[in-house]
Amino acid sequence: MGVVELSKDNFEQTINDRDFVIVDFWAPWCAPCRSFAPVYDKVSEDYEDILFAKVNTEEEQELAAHFQIRSIPTLMILREQIIVFSQPGALPENGFRQLVDQAKGLDMAEVHRQIKDQEQATA
Repeated sequence: MGVVELSKDNFEQTINDRDFVIVDFWAPWCAPCRSFAPVYDKVSEDYEDILFAKVNTEEEQELAAHFQIRSIPTLMILREQIIVFSQPGALPENGFRQLVDQAKGLDMAEVHRQIKDQEQATA
C-alpha cells in the first residue's frame, strides 16, 4: 500500500476508517527523521494489514500541536482509534519491527476494559 501522507483534512477519517495505524511525525529539516524514513518505508512493506502514515509537522502544525508533538521523529500507534504508543525518537529496523509486533499482539478487548475501568474510577 505504501506510506500515506496525512493532513488535518484527512487525518480523522483515515484513523476512523482503519483499525491499525502507525503515524510518523517528521519534518524535512530533521536529520534523524530523514535517516529513519527508509526504515519506516521498508517495515511498512511487510505489514499489509497496517496503515503506515506520515505527518509533516512543518506543513501540519495544527495536527502536531493537537497531539503535543514536541520532538521529532515521533511514532504514534493507534489501534481501534486508541493511542497505544506515542514516543519520540528514531528506532533501528529490528526495534521498530518488535514494536509493531507488540502492538499487533495487544488484546484490544482488555485495552478497552482498562480504559472503561479508568474512566469509572475518575468519574
